[in-house]
Amino acid sequence: MPARLTRSKTVRATRAGLSASLLMWLAGTAAWAQTAPSTPAPIEATKAAKAATAASPQVNNSEIDAALFYQLLIGEIELREGSAGTAFEVILDAARKQRDENLFKRAADIALQARAGDQALAAARSWRAALPGSLEAHRYVIQLLVAMGKPAETAEPLRSLIKLSPDADRKGLITALPRFFISTTDRKLVPPLLEQVLAPYRQDPATRLAALHALGAAWLGAQEPERALPLLQEAQALDLSSDTTVVLALQMLPATPAAEAIVAAHLKARPDNNGIRALYARALSTSQRYADAIVQLEQVTRSEPARATAWLTLGALQLELRQAKDATRSLETFLTLAPDEPAISITAGDEDGPATGEQARVQAWLMLAQAAEQLGDFKGAETWLARIDNPQGALEVQQRRASLLMRQGKVTEARALIKQLPEKDADAARAKLFAEAQLLRDAKMWKEADAVLARGSERFSDDIDLMYERSMMAEKLGQMDNMERLLRKIIELKPDHQHAHNALGYSLAERNLRLPEAKQLIEKALSLAPGDPFITDSLGWVEYRLGNTAEAIRLLRQAYQARPDAEIGAHLGEVLWVSGQTDEARRIWREARGRDAANDVLRETLARLRADL
Repeated sequence: MPARLTRSKTVRATRAGLSASLLMWLAGTAAWAQTAPSTPAPIEATKAAKAATAASPQVNNSEIDAALFYQLLIGEIELREGSAGTAFEVILDAARKQRDENLFKRAADIALQARAGDQALAAARSWRAALPGSLEAHRYVIQLLVAMGKPAETAEPLRSLIKLSPDADRKGLITALPRFFISTTDRKLVPPLLEQVLAPYRQDPATRLAALHALGAAWLGAQEPERALPLLQEAQALDLSSDTTVVLALQMLPATPAAEAIVAAHLKARPDNNGIRALYARALSTSQRYADAIVQLEQVTRSEPARATAWLTLGALQLELRQAKDATRSLETFLTLAPDEPAISITAGDEDGPATGEQARVQAWLMLAQAAEQLGDFKGAETWLARIDNPQGALEVQQRRASLLMRQGKVTEARALIKQLPEKDADAARAKLFAEAQLLRDAKMWKEADAVLARGSERFSDDIDLMYERSMMAEKLGQMDNMERLLRKIIELKPDHQHAHNALGYSLAERNLRLPEAKQLIEKALSLAPGDPFITDSLGWVEYRLGNTAEAIRLLRQAYQARPDAEIGAHLGEVLWVSGQTDEARRIWREARGRDAANDVLRETLARLRADL
């Protein structure tokens, strides 16, 4: 025991009182006074004590003696007084003497609290040396090595941990190995390390699938999906029903389209796997492939009609595609199934995770109001809005009410509704600004919308989203130089802003200017957002402008299938029309007009080509 831990210091600290955590730590050692009295007990008393212990097996007297008790007490007091180094030494010494797992863990934790990684690692290694069969000691060593930036040194303890694990747990442990390295700064070091560690288990039929999953996840974490794909394909060949294989494949979408075949094969073999199908729908909707996501969710609702969240997400996607009647049916079904549920998890297209039951109902009512508005039923829309009594939804409710007024030509009243909302902070003020600008955009009041955004720029000068909205207004006002200036500034400030690259490329293609540059900008946007149907539409349009009609049709078909939007339909129809496929062009245009007859691009296209539908 360190010489500086004198009796007088211990007495002073004890008089100062012990913390609640210290009392809890010592509670398990309170029986030491019974087993280690200061004077020898008579033989008769000793026999009586043994008999009492045997008769009362529920009493669990500690084996700790007085000296060790005082050592632990002093260690905790040192820690309480701020001498973490001394406390660590005292507790670790006790751990080594007792070969006690809890004491080793306590010593490591003291070092971690003091941010002394080397001491924590030394404690964990001593723990493992003293108790080589301890799984927790192995985990501590591995986690500390990773945290200290020494992942290469984990190979040996990883091998030992896997070997020590019970047969029933080994596959699960192997699958979870990449989680040890979540905090690693260089994730590219992990896959080669795990390939070495897991080489024998990849050959063992009992653990081969788990090893493939671990390696696939490691390569995904290293941002190398092309290395993960063949591993997942091999895993699926071993077990077509594995959910883990498919979940990993879904993480590769949309950047690695070939991974979608893994999902399709699984769902073909297990068509009733609604959990995976819902995750697939979410991945599709994240890529704005709403039509494909709807197909998956419709199958979920057919096979499991009581699954409330599927109806809510289905209604949201149908509304996005302006399928107002279908959306109304889906959302009303959701409200019937989940009128009072305390918690609802949105499984597709929701990045924020679970929503409460009340939040989900507010979502449904807002969307039902929007569907009624699309159908021209303004009274019905207001009826749905009247159900919402939730302060958190105040902006959305007023936005919808303002939109209803605007649709009836009451623009002044509509703007007044937005302006009446309180501005409790900068975020609220910014939200109001965008709401008013959107209202004016919907009313095609471009100049007024630009004026609102210009006022906002004075307050939020570095706001990228505001800058982008101003560029869109500049385009509407014919200020093409100003639009290009704003978009290039956005790209300079945020090089991964796919919408700015796409908008600039599309605007050049639309005006038939600098087409090679336009194509380069759009391809960059698509690399930032693989599979995005609107960007794919832009690429198809620039190919058309370049004279590559066959490639243009291929890309535009792909975009329209993923998202049957009226503007994409207008472009696809035009390229089909000029290539002589007039019947299909008319069909596409009729579909697009049925979804959004007021779409400006569609109306201009039909008028310019003098197409008779």
